[in-house]
Amino acid sequence: MNKILVTGGAGFIGANFVRHLLEHSDCTVTILDKLTYAGNKESLAGLPASRVKLVVGDIIDTELVDRLVAAHDTVVHFAAESHNDNSLREPTAFVRTNVVGTFELLEAVRKHGTRFHHISTDEVYGDLELEDSQRFTETTPYQPSSPYSATKASSDLLVRAWVRSFGINATLSNCSNNYGPYQHVEKFIPRQITNVLTGVRPKLYGSGTNVRDWIHVHDHSSAVQRILEAGEPGRTYLIGADGERNNLEVLRQILELMGRPRDEFDWISDRPGHDLRYAIDATPLRQELGWKPEFQDFSSGLERTIHWYATHRQWWEASKEITETQYAQQEQLVEGVKSS
Repeated sequence: MNKILVTGGAGFIGANFVRHLLEHSDCTVTILDKLTYAGNKESLAGLPASRVKLVVGDIIDTELVDRLVAAHDTVVHFAAESHNDNSLREPTAFVRTNVVGTFELLEAVRKHGTRFHHISTDEVYGDLELEDSQRFTETTPYQPSSPYSATKASSDLLVRAWVRSFGINATLSNCSNNYGPYQHVEKFIPRQITNVLTGVRPKLYGSGTNVRDWIHVHDHSSAVQRILEAGEPGRTYLIGADGERNNLEVLRQILELMGRPRDEFDWISDRPGHDLRYAIDATPLRQELGWKPEFQDFSSGLERTIHWYATHRQWWEASKEITETQYAQQEQLVEGVKSS
């Protein structure tokens, strides 16, 4: 892994992975990122120019992708449209980036014989019942429930087909919900944290009983590095840290850690297709590859995340007002549909 191409490397998980690679290996990294609203050059601030290069471009650009893949030993594919609410409003960009973009990368790695790792989500599996003891495994059938998860499922299946049909050297990983530094304020945890920091009452969809399996982004990064080092070609690995908590619990914990009353938030109507529960069984990753998460104490990881947002206001303040305006419009639309 001397020369690594990271797609979406200016986004939340991608930028954290780039930082992890530079700290834990001697590789050089090229980042290919379109720099949509979710990509931020400031997430790469302070990285050594001798080891990191940013190329602003689109993964559906066949010529650009071919040229970059040809010059690298490994491709790690993070680039994706990833926000469920946005996929419900306008799914076109999700098909374009998540499906067509993945296809372009697969064709390039097939042509050049490049190692490929595909980053995906546990949302491709649909959801579990709240009281169900089962967890997702690598053999769980796909049952996506939103345009976002459907396009990620499509990209997963493309990778598997290219492995079987063309013999490309690829691995896949499906990870649970990430949290940590550099996450866009549209996402659940940073949205609640920044609401409190700006004096806005947090809001909670539905009853707040929907469960997510949380993992600190640093642990996701270390898991992906371990898969790159020792993963079995063609294999799918699930990444999780046994962090199941419902949204109400997470919000109340944020409020407590920030010195606010536990019930200082507003309830709002649930969003369409809101999955009930995600839960990851990461046993193969732990037993076969020897990986284990560092942030096994969710409260500790959450406290560090709150501190990061409190001390990096310049990173997120510009996008906060835009994000909250979009949410307000969406909530008005939902209420209008309910009353009609």
